[in-house]
Amino acid sequence: MRKSSRQYLIRLFAIAVAIAALVGGGIALYNSPAFTISNVRVVGVEHLTSDEMAQLANVPADSTLLRVDADAIASRVKQSSWVENVQVNRVFPDTLEIDVTERSIFAVVEMPNESGTSTKRWAIAPDRTWLMPIPDASSEAAQTTSSKIYEDADSAIQIVGLPFGTNAEIGQTCSDVVVNNALDILQEMTTDLAGHVVKVSAASIAETSLFLDNGMEIAFGTAEDIRDKERAILKIMETYPDGVAYINVRMVDNPTWRSI
Repeated sequence: MRKSSRQYLIRLFAIAVAIAALVGGGIALYNSPAFTISNVRVVGVEHLTSDEMAQLANVPADSTLLRVDADAIASRVKQSSWVENVQVNRVFPDTLEIDVTERSIFAVVEMPNESGTSTKRWAIAPDRTWLMPIPDASSEAAQTTSSKIYEDADSAIQIVGLPFGTNAEIGQTCSDVVVNNALDILQEMTTDLAGHVVKVSAASIAETSLFLDNGMEIAFGTAEDIRDKERAILKIMETYPDGVAYINVRMVDNPTWRSI
């Protein structure tokens, strides 16, 4: 019985020594320069430049994969309005991977200034996050702006003619009723007609008009009865295959039009 107790204590002591060694080794490894990050790999970024990503991530010098605060890095990167989601992954032995899901440009909104003498182009995402004001292509700021932003902005739907007092703030969700009415129309259309809209003029909700790539103007009005309005537009276009210059479906039960 004594021999069994002695063997049990010996085994228990050996286990304790092994655990202490593992803990001590783990602490030493954690505090050592092993797995020092020598490569930061960014995935999924098109609209942010390398310099912008470096500033956002701000990976501390001499960080190791064991000590780096991945959550803090992810939180900093998400401060950009372009970043919808981000994951920070440790890739041993020396790589930190920042995997970004970016927002895209859904439309470019011409925002009037306070005096109404000029406009500023703002990019807005499909989820209605204000992404950024787009610098003039000839400006100094344009030199540090990703060329992808200009490429996407040029091919996006343009929203123009907004009333004075319309505001935008980087990273905030659009709350302007006129802009949101235009976006509701664009995002809720379900026919091929949607793919032909290149511009929206929106002096007010009631005065919202769509312009197609063939030059046709459609006075659409409110984002109500969208399916009925689409059907009415397509029926008129089908009836006049030689071309229609203008269609008014603000009152969908009594549409009007003007042929070419």
